[in-house]
Order: sequence, then structure tokens, then C-alpha cells
Amino acid sequence: MVGPGGALSMASEATGDGSSRGGVVITGASSGIGRESSLYLDRRGYRVFAGVRRAADGEALKQAASRRLIPLIIDVTDPRTITDAVAQVERELGEAALVGLVNNAGIGVGGPVEFLTVAELRRGLDVNLIGPLMVTQAFMPMIRRSRGRIVNVSSIGGKVAQPLLGPYCASKFALEALSDCLRAELKPFGISVSIIEPGAVKTAMFEKAANTADELARTLPADAMRYYGSEVEKIRKLIAMQDSSAVPAERVAKVIDHALTSARPRTRYLVGPDARIMAALHWILPDRAFDRLLTVFTRYMARSDAAGGQTAAKGAR
Repeated sequence: MVGPGGALSMASEATGDGSSRGGVVITGASSGIGRESSLYLDRRGYRVFAGVRRAADGEALKQAASRRLIPLIIDVTDPRTITDAVAQVERELGEAALVGLVNNAGIGVGGPVEFLTVAELRRGLDVNLIGPLMVTQAFMPMIRRSRGRIVNVSSIGGKVAQPLLGPYCASKFALEALSDCLRAELKPFGISVSIIEPGAVKTAMFEKAANTADELARTLPADAMRYYGSEVEKIRKLIAMQDSSAVPAERVAKVIDHALTSARPRTRYLVGPDARIMAALHWILPDRAFDRLLTVFTRYMARSDAAGGQTAAKGAR
């Protein structure tokens, strides 16, 4: 990429096998998309700074990677750890460039909006929105020097809102808006900002989502379960169905690599067939028609799961 004054972006120089060995910071690297992306980019030759909250997770990553990968203790909600992480990356890189920042850390927060507590909403926003903002601002001087790339991992939930996922979708919608603003603001300086919008991905988040559904069933007040209990159960079954059809996390890692290295990175990347279908239907259909379709689909998937369970039980007799 040619930036202002004809300067070449260091991020685009890493195109190919990543042999420029520029640095890339990835948050939320202890599991799932973040872990797979850290290992994938390490294999591609980047000097990966894998953000984790626990030293044990960092050690596990080191065992699976080359000596280039460096664990970075960072909690995106803790300004002190962010400041310390920036200092560590600057020390480790020396004169080398930080060519990319991947804001991946995130959590799932759900529940009916009618009974959503402000504390739960803030918890989701702190990690999924304010965290990426603080990390981006902290690493921005290094990204600006290299005319590097910023990649924000959102979700199809940042494009299509879904019942009982209000706080999660709200945080991802906001992240996408923030990313759009940042992309426009940084364009004159030759700095690219891309958004990744995965659908179902084979990660531990499915187990966490199932646990969240169980927790909702236990902790929601009686009125909430009276109104929404059947919907919570449908979501639980839908999560189980999606787990079997989810795409591998490496597919998302490859998309992140493209956003970091392509001469023409996309502003948005939909990942997975379910994400593409949901986005297309949401764009084509009027809101109320899409709402009805989503209700019918969720009901159908729940019934299919129940029928499959009954078939399996009969076969085991």
C-alpha cells in the first residue's frame, strides 16, 4: 500500500510468507480464534505477540509455536496491563515494525432485554467495545509509524441482531460503528481498518454459550422464565446444532492474515456459510419478515434437535 508522500505500508510488505517478520499483536489469544490466529500467523513468519490474561495460557501457546511467538499478559479492561503490554512490545521489537493489531478479545453476554441488568450490559461493553478502543489507542503510535493494519474481530451478531443476545449484539454493532469511523479517519494516513464477521466457529465459545444458557435458566427471575423460558431452551438447542456445523477457527485465521497482508484488504469479511446467509437475508427482507423467518428457523432447529435425540434414543434400545 502506498501511503501519504508515497511511503509504502510495512504491513503490505509482509504479503506472502510473512518473512518481513513484522510484529502482530493479537488479544484474546488463550483459546479459539485468537489462539488459532496466533499459531497460524506464527507459522507464516510473523513475530506474534499473543495476548493472554494468565501466564499458564501463554506457556501453552509457546509450547505449540516457534520461538518467535511471545505471550503478552494483557487484560483489555485493565489500563495498567495495556500500558505494560505496549512497553513490552516496544522493547521486544526494537527497530522492527508493528505491522498489525488484531482486537479479538471478547465475551458473550445474553438474556432478554426486559430483564437485562445494567451491570451485565456494562460487562459486555467493557470487553467487546471499550477494551478494543483502549488497546487501539495504546498501540496507535506504533501502528502509525509503520502504517500498519488494524483488524477488529466482530461477529455476524454485529450485523444481524438476534433474540436473547441483545447485550452481545449491541456491543458488536457498536464495535463495527467505531471501526467504520476509525477506518475513515485513518485512511488519509494509509492505515487500513478491517472488520471480521464470523458466524459459527468451532471454539470453546460454544461450550461457554451453552453454560450461559444454563446460567440464564438458573438465575433469571420467575417472571422472566415464564415469559422467555421456552426461548432460552430453543437457544440452547440451537447452540448444540450450530456446534456440529461450525467452521474451523483456522478459516478465520486465514481471513485475518488476508486483512493484514493484502494489497487491497476488504473493509469487512463475512466468514462461514451461516454468516453469509444471515447477512443476505437480512439485507433482502423487510425487518418484520426477517423476524418471522428467524422465529420459524429457531423453532424448526429446536424440533429437529429433539427429533434427532428421540431417534438416537430408540437406536440405543
